[in-house]
Amino acid sequence: MWLQKPIKLRVRPRGFHLVSDEILEALPELSTINVGLLHLFLQHTSASLSINENADSSVRRDMEAHFNQLAPEDAPYFEHIYEGADDMPAHIKSALLGCEISLPIAQGRLQLGLWQGIYLGEHRNNASARTLIATLNGE
Repeated sequence: MWLQKPIKLRVRPRGFHLVSDEILEALPELSTINVGLLHLFLQHTSASLSINENADSSVRRDMEAHFNQLAPEDAPYFEHIYEGADDMPAHIKSALLGCEISLPIAQGRLQLGLWQGIYLGEHRNNASARTLIATLNGE
């Protein structure tokens, strides 16, 4: 079985956000898969997808603080500055963290660890809704 569909995530402020539940709500078909994979591809260059801690929100705040130090705004060597001071750092963060993940499915459930969740890294100050392409494969 193959299924592919877009998922439009709601608009979020800059930072790291748990989106596991929003994704699962958009994929009721996942519950019919005994064994398979979910591939998620984010169609944007200034946001990211990753898997990390789902329980303690301070992890998300610390991730934002760290990546803001790693890719600061207004670096004097940036040439790509046409879309604002946050744009080039957003591209760097997206490149470092990535825009796609694959997750195993068993008995109709994602096989995330107990403390794992899917993060959307929103790296722009004034972002719009973000779109994922979800591809389910399994039996």
